[in-house]
Amino acid sequence: MGRAAALLIAAAIAAFQASSCSEKSSAPPAASQKHAELKTSPSPKAEPQKQSEPKTSPEPDAAPRKNLEGIQTSFKDCRNFFANGVPPIVPHQQKLRELCYDAFAILHSGVRKTPVFVAQKLNRALVADADEKRKDRFFADARLPEAERAKLSDYKNSGYSRGHMAPAGDMPTPAAMAQSFSLANMVPQVISHNSGAWKKIETDTRLYASRAIGDVYIITGPVFGERETLIKNSDVHVPTHIFKLVYDEAQNRAWAHFQENAEGVRAGEPISYEDLVQRIGMELLPSVKPAPRLPLPQ
Repeated sequence: MGRAAALLIAAAIAAFQASSCSEKSSAPPAASQKHAELKTSPSPKAEPQKQSEPKTSPEPDAAPRKNLEGIQTSFKDCRNFFANGVPPIVPHQQKLRELCYDAFAILHSGVRKTPVFVAQKLNRALVADADEKRKDRFFADARLPEAERAKLSDYKNSGYSRGHMAPAGDMPTPAAMAQSFSLANMVPQVISHNSGAWKKIETDTRLYASRAIGDVYIITGPVFGERETLIKNSDVHVPTHIFKLVYDEAQNRAWAHFQENAEGVRAGEPISYEDLVQRIGMELLPSVKPAPRLPLPQ
């Protein structure tokens, strides 16, 4: 990294640390957009941040709901990470907040202290730029209320890795790389799974995007069982499974990886988008009807 870029990142970190927050973080980079808390209604409005003028959130573009009812998320400041600019429909939940970053967007659960999903857009140019040096400076995102966010101490000696949903390897700039280490972008992941099968899936997805004709939209997130478990001495929930949806816009083609968060798991054959929707209960592509007959990539 050049000296000028390093100075810019240092200045951003210093400015963030100087702002009012209830918890210090190890490396809190400045994200460029605002966040909003969702209300449990079909068409939520974005709530303004403290010390800012109230703003009205425009309604998302109308989209079919495909037999699923829930919250139509907004992401008014970063809809570029979603196919046709229309973000997912998710089940009614408490303490949902939308977070926009330079290279990804997060719907965060203040109940589970993990993301509900993390959305990205990749293409040839972005993958070509994804050559930033990894810093591994994890931090608790101070834009989230203290009671709703994971802390560095939650993962310490937990036996789980801090599993990226938007991979650090996808980040095209130093700022995006730094932001990807927000704990809002993490789930407790079995160490061997994170470094094994899941790493292969991330690498294969990045390779696919580098060869695609146009934009590839990716949505990644955790899945929790009926009897949820927590990190010991923590309120952070541990997922039973992790999914990654890949949508190739030019080919109108979608597939998903659905992996158990466990040891000994291998990267297997992808499942269809329709199958994923049934498993997770979220409509991740509400404005899209992917072609059903294209063969899934092996």
